[in-house]
Amino acid sequence: MIRLTALPLALLLGSCGLQPMYAGGSSGAVAQGLVAIDVPAIEGKAGWLVRNALTDRLGAAGKPVGAARYRLDVRLDDKLEGLGLLSDDTIARERRTLRARYQLVDLTSGEIVLDATAGSDAGIDVVSSEYATIAAEQSALENLAREVADRIITRLSLQLRAGSGQSQ
Repeated sequence: MIRLTALPLALLLGSCGLQPMYAGGSSGAVAQGLVAIDVPAIEGKAGWLVRNALTDRLGAAGKPVGAARYRLDVRLDDKLEGLGLLSDDTIARERRTLRARYQLVDLTSGEIVLDATAGSDAGIDVVSSEYATIAAEQSALENLAREVADRIITRLSLQLRAGSGQSQ
């Protein structure tokens, strides 16, 4: 009985137009486009973390030098602000926000293929130990850098897929 209902559902799913993002594996259009993106240095500690996360996700480690077709320019805005105040005017909670404005530039034509933003934020409890609070702030920055890099890669993948002629 389950097989009889699963077959029509599978047929409906195939006709909805959904296609795998990374169709073709490492030789697919999206994977080849991602490997062809160069990420120049980004200013600051947050920039270093985001750039490392981006290059890890782009698969740039095995790419030959000079093989870039695109350049990804990224500018970051990293803010740490106090939110909750206790009765003795000390901060009880902080919010760390990391925002990125990025542009994907086609190196052959100089055209900006994509101009977008990505961001994420995290809440941090301020505790009596200054060391613990600083460690929490650094952990939050590392997590935010990975999150922002993931959002950038997802948007780049969608752009590259759309540019390769596949339907979205």
